[in-house]
Amino acid sequence: MSNTFKEVEQPCDCKDSCGAIERILTAKDKDLGGFSVRRLLPTAQQKMVGPWIFFDHMGPANFPAGEGINVRPHPHIGIATVTYLFEGEILHRDSLGSLQPIKPGDINLMVAGKGIVHSERERYEVTAVDHILHGLQLWLALPLADEECEPAFYHYPDDTIPSLNIDGVPVRVLMGTAFGVTSPVQTFAETLYVEADLQPGQRFTLPMADERAIYIAIGHVTAKDSDLPEHSMAIVSQQEEITIEATEPSRIAVIGGENVGTRYIEWNFVSSRKARIEQAKTDWRNQDFPLVPGDETEFIPLPD
Repeated sequence: MSNTFKEVEQPCDCKDSCGAIERILTAKDKDLGGFSVRRLLPTAQQKMVGPWIFFDHMGPANFPAGEGINVRPHPHIGIATVTYLFEGEILHRDSLGSLQPIKPGDINLMVAGKGIVHSERERYEVTAVDHILHGLQLWLALPLADEECEPAFYHYPDDTIPSLNIDGVPVRVLMGTAFGVTSPVQTFAETLYVEADLQPGQRFTLPMADERAIYIAIGHVTAKDSDLPEHSMAIVSQQEEITIEATEPSRIAVIGGENVGTRYIEWNFVSSRKARIEQAKTDWRNQDFPLVPGDETEFIPLPD
């Protein structure tokens, strides 16, 4: 999805901790007209977690018939976008000619590399009735060797994502390797993305990674001496084994992986070089990016 905020880094309440939990981030809701978005990455206090440079939680949004998500074509460079829905559907189109409905449980991976354009809308069958949209949108910074790779698109249906049960807790390994299983989703650096659903009193030990964080999409959990309320993200120590406990029905996401180095981000552009971002801005202003087949007439202008 396009970054619709004027400033990429959003204000985020931050509480430094100690030991297992290094920092707790709590995003403020941003109303985008009909639905809310919470941005956890990047913030002034936390630029990245492993290769993850952008983390938005959108919704849940209740749309009446005739309304819905309608994001015009916009560009990206230097990243891979990851879309994961809890409820609803998004229709993805891109300049490679991809046309793919994204449904709950699917992983939609779009590799921008040297440049791609895409739009996110909804099918008429969806907007014709009242509907809900709820999910996460994340960006992965590509390693230096892949920053300018050829763009690509991958779609992984719900039933191709590994699911397992860890001491009664349903777990999905969305990206990377955890608990002895490996997701089929393409990665470029060492990457971790795991989802778990806990009932009150259930405990769950987080998988290890060089850098990692836990996000509470729904519910409330505790970790060591820290309370992690709904919509908070905890930056977790890499040295310690961390076990959380749910105090109410909870859905959590664990993200992490290897540090890929400093990245600059402006609007929808990410790069290790500021000059590359300036070039991308000029290219978009001059409409030198490719068009999206089937969605050629509209676009989001470069912000002032």
